[in-house]
Amino acid sequence: MQHSVKYWIEAEYKKQEPVIMADDATPADAMARALRKRFNQWQRNFNRDAKKLAEWFTRQNYKYTESAFKDSWRSYKSQKFQQKLEELGFAIDLKMTPALKNVMKSFVHENVNLIKSIPEKYFTEVEGMVMRSVRSGRDLSYLSDELEYRYGITRRRAILIARDQNNKATEQMNRTRQQDLGIKRGIWKHASGVKEPRHSHVEAEGKIFDLDKGLYIDGKWTFPGEDINCHCYYRPIIEEFL
Repeated sequence: MQHSVKYWIEAEYKKQEPVIMADDATPADAMARALRKRFNQWQRNFNRDAKKLAEWFTRQNYKYTESAFKDSWRSYKSQKFQQKLEELGFAIDLKMTPALKNVMKSFVHENVNLIKSIPEKYFTEVEGMVMRSVRSGRDLSYLSDELEYRYGITRRRAILIARDQNNKATEQMNRTRQQDLGIKRGIWKHASGVKEPRHSHVEAEGKIFDLDKGLYIDGKWTFPGEDINCHCYYRPIIEEFL
C-alpha cells in the first residue's frame, strides 16, 4: 500500500508543483481528489480480505497454543504424577469446546475491525501531511521524506498491534483451555529482562488470581500478557496438589 500511495501522490504533486510553488492558486482540491481515489481503492481491498486474514491469524494462534499445551502436559516426567492428574479428571482432551470457539470468534471480529481501520488511519495522516505541504508551498522532495518517515511510524505501529493481538489471543486461548479442564486459579509471573517493566506488574509477581476474573492492577481487572507490551505469564494452580 505504501509504495503505491507514495507513487501516485508524488505523481500528482509533481503535476501540481508549479502552482504550489508559485502560490497563485490552490491545488488542494486536486490533491484531495487523488487521495480520496486511492483511499477508496485500498479500503475496498482491506474490506475484501479482512475476514480471511483475521481467520487465518486466529487459526495460527489456535494451532500454536494447542501444540504448546500438549508439549507442556507431556513435560511432566513423573508417570505417577500424570496418573494422579488423570485420576483427578485432568486428562488431555483437546476438542473444540463452546467456550474456546467463542474466544476464537471474538478475536476474528476484533481483528476484522482492526484490519479495516488501517487504511482510514493511514490516509488521514497522509492527507494531513499533503495539505500542510500544499499550504506551506513545500517542494516534492520534502513531501517524499515526510511520507517515508510517516510510513516508518505506521509500520512500527502495525507491528506493535500484531504482536499485542498475538499475545492476547495466545493468553486467552490458553486460559480458556485450562478452565475447560477445571483449573480455576493461577500464579502471576513477571517476565524479567523487559526494558521498561510496569512497576505494578513487578509487584504482582507471585500473586494468586482467579482465571475468570484476573488480578486487580492499576484500577482494573487484568490478566498476564493482556496489556500492550506485557510479557507476564502465569502458572496454573491444580488445587489438589497445593
